[in-house]
Amino acid sequence: MENSRNFVLVLTLSLAVLIGWQWAMDYFYPQPEEVPVTAEKVDTPAEQAEVAHSRTGGLQDSAAIAQEAADLETSLASPERVAIDSPKIAGSINLQGAFLDDVVLKDYAATADDSDDEPVRIFSPRGTPAQQVSQFGFLVNGEKLSDDTVWESSGGALSQDNPVTLTHAAGDGLTLEQTWSIDENYMLTVEQAVSNTSGVPVVVQPYGLVSRTSDTASADFFIAHSGPIGSFDQSVDYDYDYDDVEDEKTVSMAGKTDWVGFTDIYWLAAMVPQEGTAPDATFRSLGGNLFRADMIYDPITIPTGRKVTTTSRLYAGAKDSEILDAYQDAGIPQFGLAIDWGWFRWFEKPLLWLLKNIFELVGNFGVAIIILTIIVRGLMFPIAQKQFASMAGMKAIQPKMKALQEKYKDDRVKQQQEMQKLFKEEQVNPLAGCLPLILQIPIFFALYKVLYLAIEMRHQDFLWISDLSAPDPATILNLFGLLPFTPPSFLAIGVLAVLLGVTMWLTFKLNPSAMDPVQQQVFAIMPWVLMFIMAPFAAGLLLYWVTSNILTLAQQKYLYSKHPQLKAAAEKEKAEKAAAAKAGK
Repeated sequence: MENSRNFVLVLTLSLAVLIGWQWAMDYFYPQPEEVPVTAEKVDTPAEQAEVAHSRTGGLQDSAAIAQEAADLETSLASPERVAIDSPKIAGSINLQGAFLDDVVLKDYAATADDSDDEPVRIFSPRGTPAQQVSQFGFLVNGEKLSDDTVWESSGGALSQDNPVTLTHAAGDGLTLEQTWSIDENYMLTVEQAVSNTSGVPVVVQPYGLVSRTSDTASADFFIAHSGPIGSFDQSVDYDYDYDDVEDEKTVSMAGKTDWVGFTDIYWLAAMVPQEGTAPDATFRSLGGNLFRADMIYDPITIPTGRKVTTTSRLYAGAKDSEILDAYQDAGIPQFGLAIDWGWFRWFEKPLLWLLKNIFELVGNFGVAIIILTIIVRGLMFPIAQKQFASMAGMKAIQPKMKALQEKYKDDRVKQQQEMQKLFKEEQVNPLAGCLPLILQIPIFFALYKVLYLAIEMRHQDFLWISDLSAPDPATILNLFGLLPFTPPSFLAIGVLAVLLGVTMWLTFKLNPSAMDPVQQQVFAIMPWVLMFIMAPFAAGLLLYWVTSNILTLAQQKYLYSKHPQLKAAAEKEKAEKAAAAKAGK
């Protein structure tokens, strides 16, 4: 009767976990509802508070997506634009206001559909549903030039070998210039100059800004920061998200600004100040899900007949670890940490390097994940052997330990002394079984995080999966992709999720560790609960976990064959507990 009550309790708790997890998944990864496509403008600010966010970001509402396409067609058709064509970036600079508001990344497709070769867009003009823009300029005597000002351009299209200069005669003898250049990757350089030919000195204050909507933001998860980001005094700040900035309205960052901007899981827009300067950095909420990062230099007094130039940089592109690290090596402090590696980055970066090299050899990212998992488990195998050997040794001296505990039950100090003496005589370390497990935790968490963060996994296919960074598309309810509909995330149990549940159940089944009936019931239910919990995660993560479970099964069978006394002792203890429980009914 007691076991029945315990089983009901376990089942209730498991269902609570499952429902609670589904609520959390719906909160962090909501599925957008199908709404009719209209030509109306995007939702009002009050309605935008309920915007859905996916793991990788981008607009999720079909009406907003349609509006974005229509707005882009209108905005980008303007002749007042300077084209950008570099090895990795295409787009344009809007001469009205000198905004960089049109950036697509040539190396990354917007979707995993092979028939769609549209590049991913990270900057869109102001007023569009997916707006993100950057602007550099000067406050002249405390006043900002109007955003409606039309600049003149010279030099043709901006490319790696062809800088472009924008000029504006501001009146009263002041001439403003911006010279834009771009490198072979994602870094733009802006030389901001003011020439004073007036009869009096002027005070100018250079600035840079990045403004964006949070509607396109990737989900801010505990292992992957999304939102405001920057390095200050060579320390990267991941503390603020969009909600924090919205609550505080204005967030002023302390310390010397190394770089500042906004990040998604795969994309980064960050301003880098001129070397040797210390501009103020501020994040602001502009209302209506709009946010801005400001980088404002100290005021400069320009005497008559003089010219002052300030050089800033803007990174607008993919969070490719090699590229970010290269910029860090070139002098931008902590730029590689724009990727939120966390505590275990010393493990994660070598794992990513190995994963990328395996991928180059085998040509398939799914196969590379399997091979990397095998390599990591192989390297950890000696530790597992040591753990099993320690467990076997402890099981062998169990009768002697019980005898000492009984003999010195009234003298704890003497009991501990005799226990230590026994461990020394039998050459057994009671901590040896725990230490290997502790050593493995950072390695396996690092592998998990690499697969979560790596942009290299985006849109990579494997067997029936077209995108390893997205959930498994072949679910039971749509007959593994045969029926043309997508089940709700709660019921979207794919092939890999089923394999995860089965392999984990087999792992628990093979383990003969003695457990009481409640523990047995918990371990019987846990694999199937985890099957539901992990189903919405990226298919690449599930592939890693399934592979790891299969290797665990093989490892357990081998090690138990090498230590039969461990299995026999555990089975004996398990039988004794079962008999005692039966007798107690």
